Amino acid sequence: MDSSQIRLFYRNATAEAIGEEHGITHDQLERIAAETVPMIRRVNEQRKAGETPYRDLPYQTHVVERIHDIVGEVHGRCKNLVVLGIGGSALGNIALQTALNPFMYNLDDKQRRGPRLFVLDNIDPEQFGSFLRWIRNELDQTIFNVISKSGRTIETAAQFGIVCDMLIKELGQHSLRDQLVATTDPKEGILREIADRLNLRSLDVPDGVGGRFSVLSAVGLFSAAMCGINVDRLLAGAQDMDTRVKREDFYENPAAVNAALNYHFWNHGKRTSVMMPYSYHLKDLADWYRQLWAESLGKARDSLNREVHVGPTPIRALGATDQHSQIQLYREGPNDKLFTFLQVTVFEQDIPIKVPPDLPTELAYLTDRNLGELLNSEKRATEFALVSSRRPCLTVVFPRVDAYAVGQFIYLFEVTTSLVGALLNINAYDQPAVELGKEATFALLGKPGKDYAELDREIRGLTELDEHFLV
Repeated sequence: MDSSQIRLFYRNATAEAIGEEHGITHDQLERIAAETVPMIRRVNEQRKAGETPYRDLPYQTHVVERIHDIVGEVHGRCKNLVVLGIGGSALGNIALQTALNPFMYNLDDKQRRGPRLFVLDNIDPEQFGSFLRWIRNELDQTIFNVISKSGRTIETAAQFGIVCDMLIKELGQHSLRDQLVATTDPKEGILREIADRLNLRSLDVPDGVGGRFSVLSAVGLFSAAMCGINVDRLLAGAQDMDTRVKREDFYENPAAVNAALNYHFWNHGKRTSVMMPYSYHLKDLADWYRQLWAESLGKARDSLNREVHVGPTPIRALGATDQHSQIQLYREGPNDKLFTFLQVTVFEQDIPIKVPPDLPTELAYLTDRNLGELLNSEKRATEFALVSSRRPCLTVVFPRVDAYAVGQFIYLFEVTTSLVGALLNINAYDQPAVELGKEATFALLGKPGKDYAELDREIRGLTELDEHFLV
């Protein structure tokens, strides 16, 4: 197998490693493999029928060409790139930046290959206000990329309105054309209407691709390309993984094995899924995964409209940091978790550990070791401790953290999600439970239409603070 490919290691989830009570036996794995192979065929057929358009994103060269065109137009005068978006319009951007640019990217001009990047994925007035005060004197060197398929995402709409008002007041009406890039629906919606009316530079949110599956579209690729990330290699990695996850040979398909194991452990009481990267570069990919997993798999009803209430709860932990905050629970608390480690074989840079001779000899064993070796030793030690406590563990092994590997990882977990959804017999692509909160916010803010006034009264009756229950 190609040494540049990421691999899934699953022995420490088997009965051989952790015993039959908590591990999957050979016979169980064979049975779940037989159940999963038809699901591989199903999701492959859905792809051919155009029902899962995220599967084709790695091959859309015209999108990459359009992104490079806009990057070429604005890059030379862009000191700051600000992404306005939330959820799937933000998490992928953050994950790519953390994974593929240096930790000090925004602060060190020597390490930066593009503009500073700020992803404003919340509407906290203190945070947003602090940022606006800081950026005000550099507005003419700042590009704002507003991302919303419909333009009706209330948080992004609010940010967008504030930014437009500030640009007009500080730089004039013409600055909207110069400083804004809209990523939105190609044909309709409020933001598309605004982009067309103001003649803004724009990119498309592809039809049928939900936000959590959109990172390999213009939604995630524009900020990546602006910040010097090789988006062609990113997509090449996704294409590589696509050839692997289409295979109907269960043991040659990492998404199928990953999905089958997650499904098995869900059915055997492991209802929490912990992803634990042992690499700071990978920490926000675990955050991206949390949305992908939670919105896709947390469903009240299955495809036959039966009440099921399924969905593993995704948790992100970071090695080695969370060894000192979570492992006590993970080893001695309820055995209801499946752990997925992310491990890097070769770090792009490594630092030798130096122990001066006048320090206690107790530390001498660290001399001539490297931080990368220490970090991976801590991963193996943590895995060993969990396995000793009969906790099932998987590991995704990255040969190195680069665009090619990250593209593979994203595509692997997207297809894994589709397969788990098929095994659970749910729709992994909708998110019906999100809507009530949106409607309730509209009602509280006095949006006209529907039955918002009645809903507003109901909400206030339930949520207003009552002195009788304040202590």
